[in-house]
Amino acid sequence: MNNDPNITVLLNEWADGSRPALEALSPLVYENLHKFAYRAFAKESSNHTLQPTALVNEAFIKLVDSDVPWQSRAHFYALAARMMRRLLINYANDRNALKRGGDCTRVVLDEQQVSGGNPGAQPTDILALNEGLEELGQTDPRKVELIELQYFAGLSFKEMEEVTGLSSSTLDRELRFARAWLRKYLSGT
Repeated sequence: MNNDPNITVLLNEWADGSRPALEALSPLVYENLHKFAYRAFAKESSNHTLQPTALVNEAFIKLVDSDVPWQSRAHFYALAARMMRRLLINYANDRNALKRGGDCTRVVLDEQQVSGGNPGAQPTDILALNEGLEELGQTDPRKVELIELQYFAGLSFKEMEEVTGLSSSTLDRELRFARAWLRKYLSGT
């Protein structure tokens, strides 16, 4: 991830209405947003219309239109990850509505982190993952936020510490629990 400290400065200038700041910021963050999207589509079949570039473009447009006081570049990437998750869920829901519950094209994600790094794990349906996150969020919203930061935004522990204010050991403990909970939920046991 681009750790350029100027990103935070540009984010704040952009939030204050500076168009040149947005123009300078865009190429700095766009590459990272593409990495998030490509990671999300790593195991995706090619027979659907949503592509990583379209996901990035739509998320970026929504971020540009948002009125957010940016705390840091990690805060920006965390919100971008949440935005991409919502867009993927909306896409999957729209596809399911079109198919009326038939043999839907599944939007799947590379689940290395949710599966505990097991490279042989089956990809997960984004709707099933979302259901699991929604259910977990009813009892522990912080764990859902941490999964979003790591899984969807690819933030490092250091960046997650910056966004959440939690220690590395707390992050590790919370994420291990959340991944185990999601594995259990997704396996149906």
